[in-house]
Amino acid sequence: MTTNVEKSIMVNVPVSTAYNQWTQFEEFPHFMGGVTSVTQLGDDHLEWVAEIAGVKRRWEAKILEQVPDQKVAWAATEGATNAGAVTFQDVGGGQTSVHLSLSYEPEGVVETIGDKLNVVEKQAEGDLKRFKKFIEDEGYATGAWRGSVNEGAPVGTPDVLDAAASQGDSGKAGISGKAAAAGVGVAAVAAAAMANKKKKDTHDEVDTQADAEVDMVVTDVETVIVVEPDDLGTPRI
Repeated sequence: MTTNVEKSIMVNVPVSTAYNQWTQFEEFPHFMGGVTSVTQLGDDHLEWVAEIAGVKRRWEAKILEQVPDQKVAWAATEGATNAGAVTFQDVGGGQTSVHLSLSYEPEGVVETIGDKLNVVEKQAEGDLKRFKKFIEDEGYATGAWRGSVNEGAPVGTPDVLDAAASQGDSGKAGISGKAAAAGVGVAAVAAAAMANKKKKDTHDEVDTQADAEVDMVVTDVETVIVVEPDDLGTPRI
């Protein structure tokens, strides 16, 4: 079953500043919860590593289209079935609208429960808010890559069909990598958070609400798992 997420946020910086910062993929751990590293293996190839409650997950993604100040589109190639795009629109007055489109496939009971409770959607929203805070606090991009990938040959908004190579891939390091990677990872660790309670910085005000939501999901999952009938058919906790 495919799930689609659409999220937008307004950032108070010019479009070139917002876009330039987004091209600094290796800086993503500064504002994406749970992402420990992003390594740019080439102009169009990224390696992701996330760690949730001591569980490490690794996957790779390919940039399908990148147009300066306009768009970054991607699809997973292994370790996670996901694809999508982030677009940038200059709305004037030194402001930029950033829009995320994400398509992914949850797997397993826990991820399916989390999907029903919109955990990935909430994680994406939280990561966009942290990106806004990060770039507005800095006031400038920490770097920039102004090159392009497949410019002039638009791919539209990729979906899970574009990530077919990753379907059924259990990831690396012997651990299921079916995390919902977004925004070239925006919601990358949300599915992992469904199974492992996420530890966040208690001093980060932006994360406070997201923590409560993830805690709620984990509590619900635990309740379903531990309630079992005894031999007489009477539920026991």
